[in-house]
Amino acid sequence: MSTATEPADPIARAFLGVEKSVSDQRWMARLDQAGLNRALAMSQVHGIPELVCRVLAGRGVGVDEAPAFLDPTIRSLMPDPYTLTDCEKAAARLADAVMRGEKIAIFGDYDVDGASSSALMSRFLHHFGLSSEIYIPDRIFEGYGPNPAAIRQLIANGAQLIVTVDCGSTSHESLAVARDENCDVVVIDHHQLGEDLPPCLALVNPNREDDLSGQGHLCAAGVVFLVLVATARILRERKHPQAGGLDLLAWLDIVALATVCDVVPLKGLNRAYVVKGLLAARHMGNAGLAALFRKAGLAGPVTPYHLGFLIGPRINAGGRIGDAALGSRLLTLDDGPAADVIAERLDDLNRERQAMEAAMLAEAEGEVLAEYGNGDNASVIITANQNWHAGIVGLIAARIKEKFKRPAFAIAFDPSGRGTGSGRSIPGFDMGRMVRAAVDEGLLAKGGGHAMAAGLTVDRANLGKLRAFFEARAEKDVPGLVANHMLKIDGALSASGATLELIDRMEQAGPYGSGHSQPVFALPSHRIVDSRTVGASHVKVTLEAVDGSRIDGISFRSADTPLGQLLLNGRGTQVHVAGNLSADHWQSSRRVQLRILDAARSL
Repeated sequence: MSTATEPADPIARAFLGVEKSVSDQRWMARLDQAGLNRALAMSQVHGIPELVCRVLAGRGVGVDEAPAFLDPTIRSLMPDPYTLTDCEKAAARLADAVMRGEKIAIFGDYDVDGASSSALMSRFLHHFGLSSEIYIPDRIFEGYGPNPAAIRQLIANGAQLIVTVDCGSTSHESLAVARDENCDVVVIDHHQLGEDLPPCLALVNPNREDDLSGQGHLCAAGVVFLVLVATARILRERKHPQAGGLDLLAWLDIVALATVCDVVPLKGLNRAYVVKGLLAARHMGNAGLAALFRKAGLAGPVTPYHLGFLIGPRINAGGRIGDAALGSRLLTLDDGPAADVIAERLDDLNRERQAMEAAMLAEAEGEVLAEYGNGDNASVIITANQNWHAGIVGLIAARIKEKFKRPAFAIAFDPSGRGTGSGRSIPGFDMGRMVRAAVDEGLLAKGGGHAMAAGLTVDRANLGKLRAFFEARAEKDVPGLVANHMLKIDGALSASGATLELIDRMEQAGPYGSGHSQPVFALPSHRIVDSRTVGASHVKVTLEAVDGSRIDGISFRSADTPLGQLLLNGRGTQVHVAGNLSADHWQSSRRVQLRILDAARSL
């Protein structure tokens, strides 16, 4: 294994001298000298390989924290659920419903987090013999969150308690309907909200202003799990006969799925959720997940990549362009053949979604180029079209953000002029706050979200004003964030140093994701031996070091980008390449593969 090399002064000098890469990024060493010293101390004190310590130090892990960080446990990282505001009240009401055998309706969101949260609650209630109805709204016709008509229908169906998961924090009108019908509502959510709380029996949301639990980084399924832990505690205290046989940890595969797919920071309890959830997922105990893994052609043990890029899109496809309840239904199944049927349907929908996304993206990029040019003079990009599918606008916004490196929104207008939009932000800019400000200004009919993603509903007549409002809100911060676009490098390796042993060691510091980024290594002065386009627009390359060692690499969705063009047209030339290392499983064997993120010509 080759050792990583750093500039003498990491702060002053660009890594490998790359001031401007082919993707317009400045390469910088992730660690300064103090960070390198911390990594060395960590290695010496705990006997952890130094390269692993560099990764940990580069992500804010302290010397004394390293052992616990490498072995996160639910027991050590889970808070007392009662520290979440209203959790005790919510758990007590759920326990009452279980003891009385009430009929419960579960109202969820149509994404992976909503499906997972709904499935968790349903499995819990089923364990205690309760009948529950899961209601997932139609993204197009009902939109996000509870609506009055759906609440009335659930009550008419006999619901004695309604539990909303991954939604409900801002649904004042809809929850007022339940209150007026004398039906209790428990809201379990994680979305940002203001001071005004909806009328409900309990609102468990670690992002409410009066919550001091410090668990605001959890996704909805993570919050649901805490509520179920509290409910199980109460049921044990009440001597319920089924309480002793409950194994909540067996459902951590569902929690891990939601945590990865909702892109919440992998810190604290979230790390334990994912680490232990991956272990549960590898046992294939959930029939629905197992069916999706088979359909996706899983090779090797389950990783966060498989959850986020193979399973998540398939579950989301139901909510985007098909039956929104397919995902939650699948995750509740214990019947393998029944799960295979739904997995097949979700796989078909995902392929259909991919085709629609490609067509919409081409239109969106054309509109952006016509409206904004190369985007340099815009702080926020908004693209809209009446012919788009509202279920796919979030994916379009993400692609536009990636290409133009600015916060971006994509909006689908219906024939009446009402637009459903979704936005994706760049690090450092709080998109959710900007959207809520637009709601307060009366420019949006509805809107909300997180720092990195948001949804909105807007009338076409307000689109021009909305563009101006967003631009005014973002023009002070976004240009500076874009100008400082950097790629942080954890170290340099040759092809011969990129080994399976290194990858295994790096996995000790995982899992990687939001808030705990995957290590990025630079391969200096490697020659492009071969390059070709594979799939729709991926570029596959073979790189050779000066010592003759080689490594295969792939750059996803880059054939038409400057990075892809450099790789495709640069055969025989020397380049610096940066990317993530992974173990590619193929026909029962493992081999090293580099996921190429950026490149620069070697001078």
